[in-house]
Amino acid sequence: MSGTLTGGRAGAEKAKETAHDAARSKPFRLLARAGLASQAVIYFLVGVVAVRVAFEGDGQQADQGGALEELASQPFGAALVWAVGCGVAALALWRLAEAVFGTSGPEGRSAKKRIPAAGGAALCAMTSYTVLAFAAGQQGSGSSDEQSRDMTARAMEWPAGPWLVGAAGVAVLGTGLWIAGRALMRKFREDLRPGTPRTARRAIDVLGVAGGLARGLVFATAGVFVVRAALEFDPDEAKGLDDALRTLAETPAGPWLLVAVAVGLALFGLFALAMSRWQRV
Repeated sequence: MSGTLTGGRAGAEKAKETAHDAARSKPFRLLARAGLASQAVIYFLVGVVAVRVAFEGDGQQADQGGALEELASQPFGAALVWAVGCGVAALALWRLAEAVFGTSGPEGRSAKKRIPAAGGAALCAMTSYTVLAFAAGQQGSGSSDEQSRDMTARAMEWPAGPWLVGAAGVAVLGTGLWIAGRALMRKFREDLRPGTPRTARRAIDVLGVAGGLARGLVFATAGVFVVRAALEFDPDEAKGLDDALRTLAETPAGPWLLVAVAVGLALFGLFALAMSRWQRV
């Protein structure tokens, strides 16, 4: 019996070592970089569409769905959408590997590194599912507003649903503030590869701060609306990225705040593209 248990533990350890080696292999790292580039495409196109909405009142969605429609309209667009979806799926696997085995660099095995990696894995997995569903032709699969309202309505029906929705809204709001704070403190510098050229570091600083602040503001705005939906027991108050961005145009700053955030999201796309080259993977 003890021999069986010992053999089982040995087999589990060997499987874990094999998985760890695979996660650190060059092909897997290349897939992770491709995933970062895919994420960059989505954010850049969201920013471009949002700028268009600000200036032209375009009926296109200023969110992931609008970005995917923009991408699909390009030559070989269908193939590009599939490639982006697969790339983000690869990024989700890499984030999951970081959560399980730890990240590279100092304190890579600490909870403060692993927990954000787990959150990133979940977010990338949901994004990948949405992109691949859009590529497969599921109508409305890319609309963040529909997804937000549907998820909120379902959650409202659960026991203590409004409390859960409110807690989720606070979590999204907190995530937005955390993203903005990390951007201001330039925490992304910790993830850069040793030997990154000074010019690249300077460009990444500008893109990372501007893009991170815009991304954090959008998350925080969406979180506020989720909390409002919980307080008013109305799922329609929950807003996705499109409605959250359009709401910025209704502030005293007018459409210029939307333009600033839209440009920031496009800059975050460029930041993600730069990190796909210079981030330590």
